[in-house]
Amino acid sequence: MPGPAVLQPYDADWPRRAARLLAAVEQAVEPLRVAESFEHIGSTSVPGLAAKACLDLQVQVSELPPPELLDRALAPTGFVPTTGSRPDSPGVHRDIPRGSEQVPDEVWRKRLFVCDIEGPGAAILHVRLTASPWGRYAVWFRDWLRAHPEARDRYASFKAGVAAEHAGDADYDDYTRAKTAFFDEVQDQFEAWGRRR
Repeated sequence: MPGPAVLQPYDADWPRRAARLLAAVEQAVEPLRVAESFEHIGSTSVPGLAAKACLDLQVQVSELPPPELLDRALAPTGFVPTTGSRPDSPGVHRDIPRGSEQVPDEVWRKRLFVCDIEGPGAAILHVRLTASPWGRYAVWFRDWLRAHPEARDRYASFKAGVAAEHAGDADYDDYTRAKTAFFDEVQDQFEAWGRRR
């Protein structure tokens, strides 16, 4: 994925664009009979939060379809599989285990797709197993930030600092890794909040 992380003010069109993309993805994967939820996640899903102008979307599936079937199903939507910027790009083939849940190692497997990644319609699609804690964490973190403006603002400030530190980077992998420090700090809070809902 190109370039360093460049944050933009929240755009009210992001949720509308996400809804259109998710509707197309839902229609495309319906014949595979594995999809269980479709979500707009990440910073572009939190009103008032500055973000890279690249939507993060998530599909949770009961099982990961064979790559050739999933790739073919998603092709008409514009989403294509990605290998990331580097061989060790985070979150491409598996999520980094985190949180309190103890699950089998294979549960962290995933697929990652991109759409128009260098253009105005940039979006990333995470296809995760429903059993993956990451799928829940992504939704809980989004909803926790929406419900706690002070945490949202703290995250915005943290992200701005990290983006400035990595402004000269060739890609945003190190920016993504650096954000882990914030998740480490608030994981227990948003996880506990999510479980109470």
